[in-house]
Amino acid sequence: MTQAVRGIRHFPACRTRPVTELVRVPGLVLIPVEDIMAVTDPPAPTISSEALDSGVSDSGVTESRVTESRDARENAEAPREQANRRWNEILQETRVAQTGVQILFGFLLSVAFTAGFRDLGTIDRTIYVVTVVLGAAATGSLIAPVSIHRFLSGQRMKNELVETAHRLMMFGMVLLALTIGSTLLLILRVVLPGLIAEFLVAGVMLYFAVCWYALPLWLRHRAARDENA
Repeated sequence: MTQAVRGIRHFPACRTRPVTELVRVPGLVLIPVEDIMAVTDPPAPTISSEALDSGVSDSGVTESRVTESRDARENAEAPREQANRRWNEILQETRVAQTGVQILFGFLLSVAFTAGFRDLGTIDRTIYVVTVVLGAAATGSLIAPVSIHRFLSGQRMKNELVETAHRLMMFGMVLLALTIGSTLLLILRVVLPGLIAEFLVAGVMLYFAVCWYALPLWLRHRAARDENA
């Protein structure tokens, strides 16, 4: 190293050359600064204005492309994979509905053993009986897919199982809505006088019909219209 430095001092050409040039001396190599910066600080990737504009202004196009890719993946699924995915979705949805109907049905069963139940009139008792029957039917419809799955497990009937579970769940949701409406009517008839209870229950049932059925059907119709367009 000492000899190399001494050689640099006695080498006249190195005094006139720029530092950025490559100087080779026996035992010592000077690397240009530009080469070092090119390795340590690589240039940042450039984004064209067209790509930037398309990513910012055409967000709707980007979302549509994501939706199309998702639809393509779903279409690329094997029939068995699609059936398994639909079955898992039904199970998740059924758990939510089962929790609500079980809590409501347990409350209805406890009402008959309270002291104030004997003071109910004939109409209120009839409403209570109808409500309990509707709650039991809703519970049976929402739990039925589990029993059917146990009986058909290993029979390679997943498609039939999914379709049957779908219909049972839709019917169970109707029964659950009627159960909630009957329970609300039974409670409000005791609390509110006159026809106020009936009007309130009618409003709640109309709200259920809009949220549970009219809104999904409208979204499906709009999606089909956009797809055709």
